[in-house]
Amino acid sequence: ISHGRSRAIASATHDVIAVSDADCVLEPDWLERLARLMEDGADVAMGFYRPIADNFFQVCSAAVHLPDPRELDEATFMPSSRSLAFKRTAYESAGGYPEWLEIGEDMYLDHRWREMGMDMRLDPEAVVHWRVRPTVSSTWKQYFGYARGDAIAGMWPKRHAVRFATYGTAAVLSAFWPSRILIAIGAVAYASRPVRRSFGLLTGRPLQRAGALMGVPAMMALTDAAKMAGYVSGLLKRRSTKAGHS
Repeated sequence: ISHGRSRAIASATHDVIAVSDADCVLEPDWLERLARLMEDGADVAMGFYRPIADNFFQVCSAAVHLPDPRELDEATFMPSSRSLAFKRTAYESAGGYPEWLEIGEDMYLDHRWREMGMDMRLDPEAVVHWRVRPTVSSTWKQYFGYARGDAIAGMWPKRHAVRFATYGTAAVLSAFWPSRILIAIGAVAYASRPVRRSFGLLTGRPLQRAGALMGVPAMMALTDAAKMAGYVSGLLKRRSTKAGHS
């Protein structure tokens, strides 16, 4: 992915580059909105994305993985390269997309920009529509890959450590009946925001809303398991790579 992006940018002739993914559907004013941020002086213009979800499974996945626009914080948002524009100088000064990284290249570039203090501005109405993976196996593969890339690139170590610690602690405490009540309360709190998002995506579908009370937590468990497995795989890959270079 990063190789393809790099080749495209090298072939472009303009000082501002807009980026999306091949299977995304762009809103008619998407480019105009990003260009406006760039004209106002941004180094990086961050757009947003909404799900293309054709079935209940995809809605549950979208609710887990895509924040509501009202949840966004421009100061901390880490944009996907499915909805993004940037100055060529910002791209080059950050080292570009890392071609040694198979997946997660956009987050790696985001981290570099944040570390460098780039002017990153958000327009949540600069929207592309993103196709959500339709099956359990494709969803597992996607989030396994994301987490594997995180480990290889050294990204989000605290976030992944918290995930391992949370599930590990819950597994230990589940052996004791009183603790199971606390685990249940914690699980409800953990799932509450994605469940609310799913209700927004399922307006007018009361039966599916009821199903989301189970479907969304199940999707969270699936992708958390994929992320933990992927992160371990990435750590092993990173360790073997370092050993080979030592």
